[in-house]
Amino acid sequence: MPSASVNYLESRHDWTRQQVLELFAMPFNDLLFTAQQVHRAHFDANRVQVSTLCSIKTGACPEDCAYCPQSARYDTGLEREKLMKVEKVLEEARAAKASGATRFCMGAAWRSPKKKDMPYVTQMVREVKALGLETCMTLGMLNDDQAKELADAGLDYYNHNLDTSAEYYGEIITTRTYQDRLETLDRVRQAGMKVCAGGIIGMGEGEKDRAGLLMQLANLPEHPESVPINMLVKVAGTPLEQEKDLDPFEFIRCIAVARIMMPRSHVRLSAGREAMNDEMQSLAFLAGANSIFYGEKLLTTGNPEANKDMQLFARLGIQPEEYQQYADEAEVEAELTSRIVEQQNDPYFYDAAK
Repeated sequence: MPSASVNYLESRHDWTRQQVLELFAMPFNDLLFTAQQVHRAHFDANRVQVSTLCSIKTGACPEDCAYCPQSARYDTGLEREKLMKVEKVLEEARAAKASGATRFCMGAAWRSPKKKDMPYVTQMVREVKALGLETCMTLGMLNDDQAKELADAGLDYYNHNLDTSAEYYGEIITTRTYQDRLETLDRVRQAGMKVCAGGIIGMGEGEKDRAGLLMQLANLPEHPESVPINMLVKVAGTPLEQEKDLDPFEFIRCIAVARIMMPRSHVRLSAGREAMNDEMQSLAFLAGANSIFYGEKLLTTGNPEANKDMQLFARLGIQPEEYQQYADEAEVEAELTSRIVEQQNDPYFYDAAK
C-alpha cells in the first residue's frame, strides 16, 4: 500500500516505478476513492471536456506502429486519401461545434509534415480558431521550425503519444525511437503550445509497462495538459488484431492512476469507447476521466455516436465543459478586473486591504 503520508493533491515530477506500481496494487475501491478525491480538488467532477477528431489526411503512413490501420505496411482495406481541403475541414469543424465540441483535433497520417504541407495546416489552425474552437493537431514528428510555425498560427495543443513504456516500445514500433517522441514533445513545449500525450492500453504490455508509461508522462518537466488513455482497437490486418481482450478493470485502474499522478491534467477517455458499455464509461468518469472524443469516428476507427454520449451524460448528470476563449492578455486582464469590480460591489464583499 502507498504511504499514508503521501499528498496526492500536489503535482510532482519524481515518481519511481515502485511508487506507481503501489498505486496499481491498491484495492480497486480505495484506488477509485483516492482518484476521485484528487479529481474533485482540481476539477468539477460533473464536467467533461468534449473534443472532435478529424482525419485531415488518411492512410499511407510509412511508420510500422503495430496497432495502426493507417500504416502502409499493413493491408487493412483502408482507402488512402490526400490532405483534406481547408474548406472541407472547416465544414467538419462547424459541425463539431454545432454538436457541442469545444476542441477540434486534426490528425494526419504522416511520419512528419513536409514543407509544402505546412501552409495548409497552419491555415486550418487559424480558420478553425476563428470559429471559436480550441485547436489540436497530430502530424507526427516536428522539427523546431515546424513547431514554431504551428505555434505562430495559434495552435493550442499538439498531440504526440508515447504509446507505451520505453522498455516495451520496441515491440510496437521500430521506425522511430522513444527519444524521437520525447524530443517532439519538448519542441512543442518550447514553442509555447500545450501538450497532449498519452498511450494505448491492451497491446500485450504488462503492468510494469503501464506504470512506466505513466511515470514517463508524469515526470516530464511539465505535465501534459491533456492525457489520452486509449484502449486498443483491434483492426484486422494489423499485427495486434489477435491480441487478447483487456480486463476492463485494468483499464479503469490506468485512468485512476493517471488522474492521481497528473492531478491538474485532463485525462481523456479516448479510443476504444465503442467497445465499452455505459457502466464501464461511468466508472472511467468516476476514476477521474474528464475528457472524451465525440463523434462517430476517431481517425479511422468507430466511436459512440454523439447523441448516445449526450444521453449517457444526461443519465449521469454530466455537462460538457465550456470553453472560454480570450483574444489576448489584455482581454484576460479586463475579464479579471470585471470580476473584481463585481465582487467589490457585492454588499457582502469585505476588503481586507482596508
